[in-house]
Amino acid sequence: MTESELHHAVTLGVIASAVPTWLALRYVSAPYGRHVRGGFGPSLPARLGWVLMESPASLVWLAIFALGTHALEPAPLILCALWQLHYVNRAFLLPTRMKPDGKRMPVLIAGLAIAFNIVNAYVNARQVSELGHYGTAWLVSPPFLGGTALFLTGRHLNVRADEALIALRNEGRGYQIPRGPYFRWISCPNYAAEILEWCGWALATWSFAGLSFAVYTLANLAPRALTHHAWYRAKFPDYPPERRALIPGIW
Repeated sequence: MTESELHHAVTLGVIASAVPTWLALRYVSAPYGRHVRGGFGPSLPARLGWVLMESPASLVWLAIFALGTHALEPAPLILCALWQLHYVNRAFLLPTRMKPDGKRMPVLIAGLAIAFNIVNAYVNARQVSELGHYGTAWLVSPPFLGGTALFLTGRHLNVRADEALIALRNEGRGYQIPRGPYFRWISCPNYAAEILEWCGWALATWSFAGLSFAVYTLANLAPRALTHHAWYRAKFPDYPPERRALIPGIW
C-alpha cells in the first residue's frame, strides 16, 4: 500500500467516524463542562484534560507538517499558519483564561479526543505539506481566497463568542443566560463559528482531507449545540424563545 492509499483510507475512516459520533452525541451528552457527571471512569482536572486533548492538534500537526517535502513553500506555510492560528489559541491560550472551578473531565473523553486529534493531524498536515499540490498560484485561486475568508471570519466569531462565555463564567455566579450580539439568535455561536472555520479550511485546501474534518466537526458540534440549547431552555424559564441552537430561525 502506498502512502497515498493509506492516507485516503484513513481519511475515509475520519468521515465514517462522523456517523457514530453524531448518533452517540445525539442521545448521550458528552460528560464534561456543564454536562459533567459520574459513571465514566477515572477523571482528571478539566483544564489539564483540555490541554492534553487539544495540544496534539497543534504539536503533532506541526511535527508531521515539518516532515513534508513542501513544508517550506509559501502556500503550505500559510495553510499551516491558519491551522495553528486556531489550535495554539485553543490548546494553550484559551485554558489560561478559564477560571479554576474544580471541575473534572473523564480520562476516557480526553483519551478519545487525543486519539482523534492525532489521526486528524496526520490526515490534514500530510495533505498540506506532502500529498497535496499547492504552488504559489494557489494563493490567488478562488478556493483559497474564499476558504481563507470563511476560515478567518469563523475564527473571529469563534474567539469573540468564547471570550463572552469565559467572561460570564469568570463572574463567579454559575451558569447564566449569555447575552450580547453573538447570542442574539442562537445558543451556540462558538460552535457555529467553528463549523464555519473548518468549512473554510476544506475550501482553502480543496481536499478530501479538509472535507473530512469539516464533516466530522459538524457531526461532533451540532449534537452538542442541540444538547446545550435544550439544557439552557430547561434551566432558565425566561430563556429567549426566539433563539435556536445553531442556525438562526431554523435549527
